[in-house]
Amino acid sequence: QVQLVESGGGLVQAGGSLRLSCAASGRTFSRYAMGWFRQAPGKEREFVAAISWSGGSTYYADSVKGRFTISRDNARNTVYLQMNSLKPEDTAVYYCAANRKYYSGSYYYANEYDYWGQGTQVTVSS
Repeated sequence: QVQLVESGGGLVQAGGSLRLSCAASGRTFSRYAMGWFRQAPGKEREFVAAISWSGGSTYYADSVKGRFTISRDNARNTVYLQMNSLKPEDTAVYYCAANRKYYSGSYYYANEYDYWGQGTQVTVSS
């Protein structure tokens, strides 16, 4: 069992930055790939970024590539999402999730993840 708690959301102006954190409980954090998803009102939950268990590989949605960076610190059981050059269309609830599977093709799909956090709101004003 893994419990995930996100933090770092808030209100920011367009062009600004935020860093989200996701703290995981349990001693097996390093065995999980981690992902960030987001959901805006009235829209489906969508993939944002993922990172392999070792941190050696990262994956991004085209909409955030070059602006967002995912990273992890296995010693601290934490995964991060650094968000730069934020746009109003980035406004959403952001969720982190843990994935036990080892094939990267699974990282893009919400239904492949095993554990989810409660989400943190990110609002970007224009």
